[in-house]
Amino acid sequence: MKLLVTAFNPFGQDTKNPALEAVHLLKDTINDAEIIKLEIPTVFNQSADVVAKVIEQEFPDIVVHIGQAGGRFGITPERVAINLDDALIPDNAGQQPIDRIIKADGQAAYFSQLPIKAIVESLNEHTIPASVSNSAGTFVCNHIMYQTLYLCQKQYPNIQSGFIHVPYLPEQTLKRPAPSMSLDMIVEGLEIALATIVSYHNQVDDRIIGGSLH
Repeated sequence: MKLLVTAFNPFGQDTKNPALEAVHLLKDTINDAEIIKLEIPTVFNQSADVVAKVIEQEFPDIVVHIGQAGGRFGITPERVAINLDDALIPDNAGQQPIDRIIKADGQAAYFSQLPIKAIVESLNEHTIPASVSNSAGTFVCNHIMYQTLYLCQKQYPNIQSGFIHVPYLPEQTLKRPAPSMSLDMIVEGLEIALATIVSYHNQVDDRIIGGSLH
């Protein structure tokens, strides 16, 4: 089995992206699956072009995108991506789309194909804070999650895909008080998440509570 694991480069005011720092440190093999690591630009459309090219070259079984979600307390697998770009800040190419449809012929939303609840359960069993997220935002994280799920539905129906967010690193919160997680814990958490994804390949996710009130 082969997993393509992507992470964005730093964006906004940050000089580090915990997703990228952690992906660089992942093992090359997890649960007997080959891990292909890919840095992608925090740029609308260009990020999807890079991913599409590598999917065509490598034809992975699963694509897992990793991104930064500053302000969150734990690792959060995303449930859904919506067909909308609405950028609070410019991307790394200066683009700031507002209310832009990602794919005119795409669905309003696509659900993750990862076992998001099993991931959360596995992480919590290892005392790593985690919860299901019901919004990937409307920046490039949601964009790449949607683009890849769209691509897989249209061209690669046997490839599964999804997105996982990670918190800030402690050093990113020195001038902006916010929750954070050590790089070691993020790496450990992602390796547990990826091992869970492999073990649940082509199986139904756990049916456990993962919703929220708001």
